[in-house]
Amino acid sequence: MATPQAAPAIGGGTALAGVLGDPVRHSLSPAMHNAALAALGLDWVYLALPVAAADLAVVLEGLEAIDCRGLNVTLPHKQAAAALAQELTPLARRLGAVNTLVRRDGGGWLGTNTDVEGFLAPLRDLAAREALVLGCGGSARAVVAGLVELGVNRIRVAGRDSTRLEHFLASCADWAPGLEPLAWDSAMADRADPLAAALAGADLVVNTSPVGMASGGDPAAAGRSPLTPEQVALLRPAATVYDLIYTPRPTALLRLAGTRGCRTIDGLEMLVQQGAASLRLWSGRRDVPVIAMREAALARLGPP
Repeated sequence: MATPQAAPAIGGGTALAGVLGDPVRHSLSPAMHNAALAALGLDWVYLALPVAAADLAVVLEGLEAIDCRGLNVTLPHKQAAAALAQELTPLARRLGAVNTLVRRDGGGWLGTNTDVEGFLAPLRDLAAREALVLGCGGSARAVVAGLVELGVNRIRVAGRDSTRLEHFLASCADWAPGLEPLAWDSAMADRADPLAAALAGADLVVNTSPVGMASGGDPAAAGRSPLTPEQVALLRPAATVYDLIYTPRPTALLRLAGTRGCRTIDGLEMLVQQGAASLRLWSGRRDVPVIAMREAALARLGPP
């Protein structure tokens, strides 16, 4: 375990970085980033900054004016921040969403997206032919982009709202034309059901929905699994199940998948790795202490 670093005293020369969201009080990013900043010896402080949607534009202007060094962006601002950025990376433009804003030399903000890098970090050794994505919201776009980069041959996307699912596939058509839609409107475990068949054949299943989240999500969905036990039982033990949720640890979905013998991954590593990638962009440092960030997040979460 890495030795915790003492946080530097905040003074007149301390620079600011932070995360914009609404709500944002539950964010682990301040714990992670401040641990990294202390380890790097940077005289910065990273804060959670609650911002209402109506105030986002003026807040970004104000933070640029006070020389904020960099920003993360979380719900519900990822798409709005992309529209407000003065420049977008090709990936951010493709996704239509940013989670990281970087100061430009000529002024304004460069919008980029490190969620894809974070998502892929624990999957670099995975050889997946077929993947099933549960959900068709903003997080699913980053997941699909990562799966395309990973070289997955067949990607199915399951959505409960057929209109949203259709819009999702259309928005990805230019860079992920082979996506297959699946209706997610039943709890059937019959192999004749398309979703059940997809579960049985999947090498990788990724939950991007908020079902099961213990904090910051729908209270009615907390502690639930997006898949029934009967559906999880269709998975092959060689499959990997990746839940972007990390509270509680493990989620109900990952508990079920673990009893099936599947490899399980929660969203904490994605959170840590996307944060580390953001800090590299802001600071220009390649030696960002990922271990210190992970340990700070785990300490904040507490025991499982």
